[in-house]
Amino acid sequence: MAASIFQTNSTIVRNTTLALLRLRFAVGSWLQPDATLQRAYRLFCTPYASSRRRALEAGTGGAAMSTLAHGDERIAVYTWGDPRSRPWILLAHGWSSHATRFLAWIEPLRRAGYAVVGFDQLAHGRSSGQRTTLPEFASVLAAVAAQYGRAAAVIGHSMGGAAATLALADGLAAERAILIAPLADPIAAASRFSHFVGLAERLAGHLFDAYERTHALRVASLQAHLKSPAIGCPALVVHDLDDREVPWAEGERYVRHWQAARLLTTTGLGHHRIVDESGVIHAALRFLHGETVGERVVSSPNLPYGFAC
Repeated sequence: MAASIFQTNSTIVRNTTLALLRLRFAVGSWLQPDATLQRAYRLFCTPYASSRRRALEAGTGGAAMSTLAHGDERIAVYTWGDPRSRPWILLAHGWSSHATRFLAWIEPLRRAGYAVVGFDQLAHGRSSGQRTTLPEFASVLAAVAAQYGRAAAVIGHSMGGAAATLALADGLAAERAILIAPLADPIAAASRFSHFVGLAERLAGHLFDAYERTHALRVASLQAHLKSPAIGCPALVVHDLDDREVPWAEGERYVRHWQAARLLTTTGLGHHRIVDESGVIHAALRFLHGETVGERVVSSPNLPYGFAC
């Protein structure tokens, strides 16, 4: 009974906090649009503080720990086995997550003969920093990979999958890629975020304006259908039809435009449980061993993102 009351109270607190957040953004959108847009962008780039707590609670799974300097920040790097003497796999976690989110993968990958490297992104887990962006996700991923040479594969979940794609399109050396529930469209992600926090629709389309002016980069250029065609390595995209955070259609979009990619669709796993599911890990190992896994999706110039066959 006590546990039930605690859970109920906790839900009430979360709902109340969210309601107040939405009210603040809704009112601010009209009274102070510029300041509210700035606050929204800062929040968009700030991972949940619980990311650090969860990383510490998860432990390291026996990893050897090190740090990598990245500008003024420090990146926490985890290694299982010796990536300098064995084929190695790079793990790229998603937003508000951490390297040890992949602990269920370590033993199967080690038994298959791979060393494994993971890392906490800027502002995540054991790494330093307060905020980060998708281009920084890709930059940190590439910097970690550069320490060990060509990877046997890069495995990315959610925004980690998007970052892996950007890095591969920019020359990251990897023999294969496995993308799990990958984010394909930062513009769509910003729209979902804006709706969630209550930012006025007339402001939502301007969320990246300041970033684009500062970095001379169009965020729309980071969309998967523009980056995937430049990547030659085989890829397996795994996405769940019931994913409520990153729609299944975004995973499908990758495969429509990535010539050597195939799509494995799951059901009932959502956005997070798909990472730990034993069948997904088994399918990934089969793919790493060179087996054909998933379905081919073919792009057509007659439709925005092609058609499946």
